[in-house]
Amino acid sequence: MRGAVDDSLSLRWMRDALDLAKSAASRGEVPIGCVIIAPDGETLARAGNEREATKDPTAHAEIIALREASKKIGSWRLEDCTAVVTLEPCAMCAGAFVHARIARVIYGCDDPKGGAVRTLFSIGQDARLNHRFEVIAGVLESECAAELSSFFAKLRALGKK
Repeated sequence: MRGAVDDSLSLRWMRDALDLAKSAASRGEVPIGCVIIAPDGETLARAGNEREATKDPTAHAEIIALREASKKIGSWRLEDCTAVVTLEPCAMCAGAFVHARIARVIYGCDDPKGGAVRTLFSIGQDARLNHRFEVIAGVLESECAAELSSFFAKLRALGKK
């Protein structure tokens, strides 16, 4: 699946990731969803954030999905796979994508406070690293941003951070 990604597939995958984000929000988790797609277009893994439920700071949707996809194919190398995420990945998740040899990261909205693939850092593009990945940003951007904004507005209304 190297090269250009079909826009309709990107939209379908992002809608799936958004459904996972909404599900996470309904459980009190920050609404972020991630799907990992195999080179043939098969969905290898689907996950939403689970930090609150697991009390695990690494339980980001991306990390959970990477673990699930690796287990499914029997290898930590996810070469030619695509990660689709509702929010620009943080440094931990972008680094994990490098280590997993992900070919492409498609995400919804930028993260001005922690984005590590385009906004604050360019982890997936840094030539000093042993692997780089393609970045496609802004897929269903307004829907992804609205989900996050709504979640945090509800928290603020309840007096929570």
